[in-house]
Amino acid sequence: MHPALSVIFFTTLSGAGYGLWFLLALGVLAGAPLPAPLRLAALLCGLVLVSAGLLASLSHLGQPQRAWRALSQWRSSWLSREGVAALATFLPALALLGLELAALHRPEAAAGAAARVAALLLAPACVLTVFCTARIYTSLTPIAAWHNPWVLPGYLLLGLYSGALWLWVLADLAGAALRVPTSLATAALVALGAMAAAALKLAYWRDIDTGPALATPEAATGLAALGRVRSLERPHSEANYLTREMGFVLARKHATVLRRVALLLGFALPLLLLDLALAWPAAQRVCTLLALGVGSAGIFVERWLFFAQARHTVMLYYGAERA
Repeated sequence: MHPALSVIFFTTLSGAGYGLWFLLALGVLAGAPLPAPLRLAALLCGLVLVSAGLLASLSHLGQPQRAWRALSQWRSSWLSREGVAALATFLPALALLGLELAALHRPEAAAGAAARVAALLLAPACVLTVFCTARIYTSLTPIAAWHNPWVLPGYLLLGLYSGALWLWVLADLAGAALRVPTSLATAALVALGAMAAAALKLAYWRDIDTGPALATPEAATGLAALGRVRSLERPHSEANYLTREMGFVLARKHATVLRRVALLLGFALPLLLLDLALAWPAAQRVCTLLALGVGSAGIFVERWLFFAQARHTVMLYYGAERA
């Protein structure tokens, strides 16, 4: 599939925002010793990331001004359900943000029952929104690389991991790094997220490389009984919408290089920087910022590959050997 930058920015930014909100909500529910500046920064940062991601997704629509109409199809469309869930998630997030702002004058407001209720609503809403985003792709059975059991947990795990990277940076900037439990907890989240996400991506890539074909020219034409089926000539003499959007071709050698880049930037370097930050506390500020930068770049490359390596079964009619 043609990798549209607007969709890649959407999945990268909004995934990080929902992951950050989810981790903050869990911290509030667990009564973790998160300082007020960290809670407020995480809410505001998540709001910016989620909003920027949603705005990027609107630019991908042919008529962005009519996007509101998509919300009416929630009974049958995962895209519509994602939109409804995304808007609904703003409600507990803004409520929690309001409580944090009120706590600047009344500190007890941030730790009250209202904050816990808002966090209790925010955590599942974040998961539900990312779940709906993933289901947009996993429900497309003609695209084998998306109709894959690793895609849904991949979306959830990458969102959680990228959110942990942001939380680690914000914890350092908010001075929470001086609190040993908070520092170790955020570092542990980054480490576990990086290792789990890397393992999942390796499993996903192995699956789409070696798994059985979703369809073949023989199955698509119904001529399997006659043996191997090949096209005598292409349906069109020039490129068209289908070949540009559904049949984007990425050479295997380029895919291999980009996978290594994604693993290196997205997971390996953040782990190395985390080890360096724990071993050399004076460099923690630089390490956290670098880890966020390279980690986000690696996830962006991984998201680009997710779209670039997907091919629609319609390309079987254009000479593809499998889909």
